[in-house]
Amino acid sequence: MTRPSRYPNPMRFVLPCLVLLTVALMLPAALVFGDRPSSFMPVVIDEDFETIKSRMEEEKPEIMARAMALLEERYDLSDRPAEGVTMSGGKAVQEGIRVRLPDGVTWEDLAAMRPEEIRAQGLFPRGFMPLPHPNHAEGGMVFPQHHIDEILEQEGRDLTRFDLDYDLPEHLLPDFPPAIFLTTRTDLGDVSQGQVVTLKNFFELFNGILNPKQLEGLRLLVTPFPQQQFNQTDDRRSALPHRGVTCFDCHVNGHTNAATHLVGDIRPQEFRHSIDTPTLRGVNIQRLFGSQRALKTVEDFTEFEQRAAYFDGDPVIATKKGVNILERGSQVHHMSEFQAILDFPPAPKLDVFGKLDPDKATEAELRGQEVFFGKSRCHECHPAPYYTDNTMHNLRTERFFEPQMINGRMASADGPIKTFPLRGIKDSPPYLHDRRLLTIEDTVEFFNLVTGVKLSEQEKADLVAFLRCL
Repeated sequence: MTRPSRYPNPMRFVLPCLVLLTVALMLPAALVFGDRPSSFMPVVIDEDFETIKSRMEEEKPEIMARAMALLEERYDLSDRPAEGVTMSGGKAVQEGIRVRLPDGVTWEDLAAMRPEEIRAQGLFPRGFMPLPHPNHAEGGMVFPQHHIDEILEQEGRDLTRFDLDYDLPEHLLPDFPPAIFLTTRTDLGDVSQGQVVTLKNFFELFNGILNPKQLEGLRLLVTPFPQQQFNQTDDRRSALPHRGVTCFDCHVNGHTNAATHLVGDIRPQEFRHSIDTPTLRGVNIQRLFGSQRALKTVEDFTEFEQRAAYFDGDPVIATKKGVNILERGSQVHHMSEFQAILDFPPAPKLDVFGKLDPDKATEAELRGQEVFFGKSRCHECHPAPYYTDNTMHNLRTERFFEPQMINGRMASADGPIKTFPLRGIKDSPPYLHDRRLLTIEDTVEFFNLVTGVKLSEQEKADLVAFLRCL
């Protein structure tokens, strides 16, 4: 007679588990897990490409109308160039405060109020609130039309998205194409020769100027690799299967075209910050990189962009769509070596200490410098000569407004923000980490209110004049 086992038959547990697992795999995720948010994006798409494309093309006009209505509500978007003030490549710098004030108040009224009063009365200017992505629920890289046109002409590579267009007008964006200045060959001035650098022309422009490692690094920076919206899968956002994007599609000529995206390191979607593409000029003096500044070298940043930022911070999706794994010891190093020689634009009124030469500056500019290093306290985060302290600061703007949903973006705390260098600042509109400030004047008003330094109108005007010299 068989003696009964002291242990239960394991199949009594395994078989029911297998049945439950099989059922779960057959059910939609929402039925199994409910509406619980996930850190991961869906990997298997249950619609064919033509269905996705048709649906999104149909939704696009309403999405863009909503995005443009938000901009019009917040800002004066008119073309108002400052007289006699241009960027390095000759494009006019836009002037004036563009953020619209709430009805019935002035900037002086707001500056006299406490943050909690502004919050209670709902008076924080809308243009000072976090700026959503043009379609925040979708996100992804979006390029200005003039960049799309140039890349299509040079390479036949179309960066058009069938679901979305860029939102800000061209006159509020940086020079295009921007100039390129090299720390290694300051004698050459702008080495771009007025061209957008791509695979088509990089060798002709830079052979004999760069060393072989730098030249190879530049080649990689203008080589397209798969990205979340531009790849070969059915959930891409390009009409045709796509080779991908290049580093210089956002950081055109080692600068910026103000392309936007969403940070990859925040979840859920509505809390992700939209991005203003920062310039790569002067990265050799910077020490913090990435949207949350977790990266400490330009090598870290270069590798991270390919592995994570291109794919919304999701390594599963990156594998699916064709992540380009760069080799750290050569490819990453070569790319970083080129980036490290991208110089700030010339600032002829500054001396070797990064301060104004009294013999070259106007009285207004000199007064502005005094405000910068005095009453405004700008220098505490932006010390000369490069005007960054290479750290982060939390402005706590949430003191001024109630948390609220704005076009799919939960406007709440910004958290710590990197101190960007102010050298060459007039070449890099729009401003702040998410493009919410369109001009230098907007930026001065924003910090005057948020920091509570209470500058006079003359002090603000003089500060703008000084910042244009950097």
